[in-house]
Amino acid sequence: MATFTLDPQEIEVVQLHGLLLSGVAPRPIALASTVDREGNVNLSPFSFFNVFSANPPILIFSPARRVRDNTTKHTLENALETKEVVINTVNFPMVEQMSLASTEYNKGVNEFAKSGLTAIPSVRVKSPRVKESPVSFECVVENVIALGDQGGAGNLIIAKVVLIHIDDVYTNKDGKLDTIKLDMVARMGESWYTRANEAALFEIPKPIFTQGIGVDKLPTHVIKSDILTGNNLGRLGNAEKIPSEKEIAQFISTDDSLKKMVKDKDFYALHCRIRVYIKEENITNAILTTFSIK
Repeated sequence: MATFTLDPQEIEVVQLHGLLLSGVAPRPIALASTVDREGNVNLSPFSFFNVFSANPPILIFSPARRVRDNTTKHTLENALETKEVVINTVNFPMVEQMSLASTEYNKGVNEFAKSGLTAIPSVRVKSPRVKESPVSFECVVENVIALGDQGGAGNLIIAKVVLIHIDDVYTNKDGKLDTIKLDMVARMGESWYTRANEAALFEIPKPIFTQGIGVDKLPTHVIKSDILTGNNLGRLGNAEKIPSEKEIAQFISTDDSLKKMVKDKDFYALHCRIRVYIKEENITNAILTTFSIK
């Protein structure tokens, strides 16, 4: 396996732009609605976007200067004029309409009408929100930081959330947002997107809730295994403690096939079994099997 290295200063901005978008992904999408001083509405998606603070609640997105001609986008111009924006989230049922809203229509053209998305009034800002969006954030623009003055340069719009609208279709019985129901989409490179639907979702126990033993505490034969993956090792290393000799002996005594693996030092079979336990989310048995041979 070979790695090649690129200096951003030595390649064209167009190539660098493409590499960054493909290499930093997936990226959430901010479907930003703004108005200018005359009240003309603009709607445009941005994938240079994320949440950066909860107290105060801050979202940041970045309308970059166009690479081809170094012009700025209407969203940026409107945000500078009115200091307001509504950031609407995007899920799969509306992704094609969101994409259509990215078309670079002339100033004054209403992308709500072009995309078929529904504009409904906001409460604390003049910009309308998108009815079809699962979650919409009414924001005031706290600051805009220009990162450069050439084509491709970003402009960080730092937006403080002043009101949140949630479509209760996407909540669970406890009133919390339901990740599976949300069916969110994210931007990849070129014309690719990804969908966070049920088939693509998975959970990992957060180490913040426990102090894992760490991969370095696993037996050497496990660390150097050709069967176990890095993800497998990470899951084993997240175990809270190394089982005691008594626990290990009791576990081995109940399984004749495991007894034979231990006696024969059959690392291949042992590692295969560990993988099965991990796949089944039976981490207790996986860690006991891991330490059955040290």
